[in-house]
Amino acid sequence: MHPKNIHKDGYPIELLCRSYPPLKSFVINAKSGKKSIDFSNPQAVVALNRALLKHYYNVDYWQLPRGYLCPPVPGRADYIHGIADLLTSATYENNQQEGVTGLDIGVGANAIYPIIGNSIYGWYFVGSDIDDGALQNARDIAKNNAHLASHFSLRKQSNAQAIFSGVIKPDDFFTFTMCNPPFHKSAKEALAGTQRKTSNLARNKQKRGSKPARLPKDSANLNFAGNSNELWCEGGELAFIQKMIKESTLFKSNVGWFTCLVSKSAHLKPLETSIRYYNATKFKVVEMGQGNKISRFIAWSFQ
Repeated sequence: MHPKNIHKDGYPIELLCRSYPPLKSFVINAKSGKKSIDFSNPQAVVALNRALLKHYYNVDYWQLPRGYLCPPVPGRADYIHGIADLLTSATYENNQQEGVTGLDIGVGANAIYPIIGNSIYGWYFVGSDIDDGALQNARDIAKNNAHLASHFSLRKQSNAQAIFSGVIKPDDFFTFTMCNPPFHKSAKEALAGTQRKTSNLARNKQKRGSKPARLPKDSANLNFAGNSNELWCEGGELAFIQKMIKESTLFKSNVGWFTCLVSKSAHLKPLETSIRYYNATKFKVVEMGQGNKISRFIAWSFQ
């Protein structure tokens, strides 16, 4: 993990339970002997997130409607720190980076990036989404946490075929944009992927001697796995980011850095080719590690 990531040493379960007592009912003894939670239990995962957000980010109110993505906080924090590294210049001094404004494409119901980015760096955020339910929940989170209310606003993306168009206004300037794009190419593929993940969690639970979790029959039952537009789009991740790159050329003067998570390393080469084709002046790949998993985001600029 990033050296500045406060989650790099794991979850201090006892401290988290003090900050958010309801977490206590979900604590179990892991195989390692340490205290943990059952990650196959969606209620436990949500409780852990509430505890993390309360303990580290001063978030008193964080609700998540059934059916929306419950994000892993440590990995999301890594993306924020990686973007902060991009902004290290005379303009953004003293680690507070005041005046920085980010645009979170697909902010989701959880509003996780604005929460972390504002708490750590004092950044302002605009979040966009095509989903009214997600926007309303993110709006409720901002409204019920005073430090977010004045630093976080939301815009509806009315055109499902657009990414920046209709969201970025002519007189806007965003220091950066960020996005966790849909990964899968279809609803069927997304469901299969989630069932594999749930199956793995259930097997791990069974190894600990607990009753295995019942596998869901469809995505409607996955109240921690994500809504359809969060999980898949036509053409999958590569097509989505290719579209983002092409559309970014229309907003060269409105954005300092465009960034996007890339889950598959095989996508990096075609994405770089597209970015070079559109004559971006800067291109970077920023790798992030969480345990044995390596993730990354790409960044490009026309400035």
